[in-house]
Amino acid sequence: MSKWKNEMIPNSMTWAGRMLTGLFALFMLGASISPKLLGMPVAEETMAQLGWPAGYALAIGVLELVCFVLYLIPRTSLLGAMLMTGLLGGAIATQIRAESPLFSHILFGLYLGVVMWGGLWLRDPRLRTLFPFAREAAEKS
Repeated sequence: MSKWKNEMIPNSMTWAGRMLTGLFALFMLGASISPKLLGMPVAEETMAQLGWPAGYALAIGVLELVCFVLYLIPRTSLLGAMLMTGLLGGAIATQIRAESPLFSHILFGLYLGVVMWGGLWLRDPRLRTLFPFAREAAEKS
């Protein structure tokens, strides 16, 4: 593990990761999980427009909630991120099948995934060690 020259860097990275995780959490709870779990008509209508049969919104909402909770718990955050990545991939595939617009709909799952993984990478030093953004010059030779 590399030594940090300034001890404030890891602390600021952790806080930046928490902020990204918070943004991801706000979106997931407000726009994705809650409407499905509360049985809001907009959730079923949207699922129908995307070609999903009636009644799947609740099941998908429960799956999203389980993955989301696993992501928020530090001990299971990596498992939660991997499972949530699968769900986001399914959302992307659904948008492709529905021939939705590329940047606003199809790639939205990718945007969420980048925020989710970025938050986890910034707040977890073990993940930064496993997947370093840049290696030091001494490690390259």
